[in-house]
Amino acid sequence: MAGISFDQRDGWIWFNGEIVPWKEAKVHVLTHGLHYGSSVFEGERAYDGVIFKTTEHSTRFKKSAEIMDFEIPYSIEELNAAKDKVVALNGGGDQYVRPVAWRGSEMMAVSAQHNKIHVAIATWAWPSMFDPETKMKGIKLDIADYRRPDPACAPVHAKAAGLYMICTISKHKAEKKGYADAMMLDWRGRVAECTGANIFFTRDGAIHTPIADCFLNGITRQTVIALAKEQGLEIIERRIMPDELSSFNECFIVGSAAEVTPVAEIGPYSFKPGNISRTMMDAYTNAVRPKSKAA
Repeated sequence: MAGISFDQRDGWIWFNGEIVPWKEAKVHVLTHGLHYGSSVFEGERAYDGVIFKTTEHSTRFKKSAEIMDFEIPYSIEELNAAKDKVVALNGGGDQYVRPVAWRGSEMMAVSAQHNKIHVAIATWAWPSMFDPETKMKGIKLDIADYRRPDPACAPVHAKAAGLYMICTISKHKAEKKGYADAMMLDWRGRVAECTGANIFFTRDGAIHTPIADCFLNGITRQTVIALAKEQGLEIIERRIMPDELSSFNECFIVGSAAEVTPVAEIGPYSFKPGNISRTMMDAYTNAVRPKSKAA
């Protein structure tokens, strides 16, 4: 995603119901979402011009806003149509899709009950992060210092911008040490997720994954669980402690951006990407491509 600054790209953005030139999609510096984190967003992918699980993402988008105590002023159908329009205007093909909603500038204090809710949708070309053979070598993860918060302390089931503050800090620290990302524990010291992806492990032919009680039950996570069951693989959702990592054979992370990416190392623990990782990579690839294209 490096390269041209995102405010200097060409294309089109859907902004409060209107299509505007990319460089004209601007907000004021005194925007509540910028100062107080009152913003929610989605991360989606379009494959061959078709957005995967678009309704599920729009539904979560609106739910995240409700959790943050505001309402997105567009229906799921309107959001879906807007996303499709922007993908088409920006050239179709494989794109990343970013809806975002935030409180505006009418009030500038902690309380912002009268602020306008703004919504924008941007898309840009972004192919898969790795080719299959590169993926099968596995990425390396650090173990983050920051932990996912207690649900009593933060709106953990919203895809809220503020919750990603510790993710950015953790990923930066990991990258400076030569890792691709970081695995985060929860506030109890149990395995949770990565900075922007859910995590899975394998042992004795079964797949183990943490219970999503203090982090997002990702749409890709739900998809992979369903696909694994279709493949006849056992899925075990449970509490996982860090000292168990040495007992697992394979590890992979999943998310709209990461798709399905095997892991070779987490701190001092090593894994060997194998048949289950390959099976889930292939199953996910087959699921995200439109059937009409695959026929």
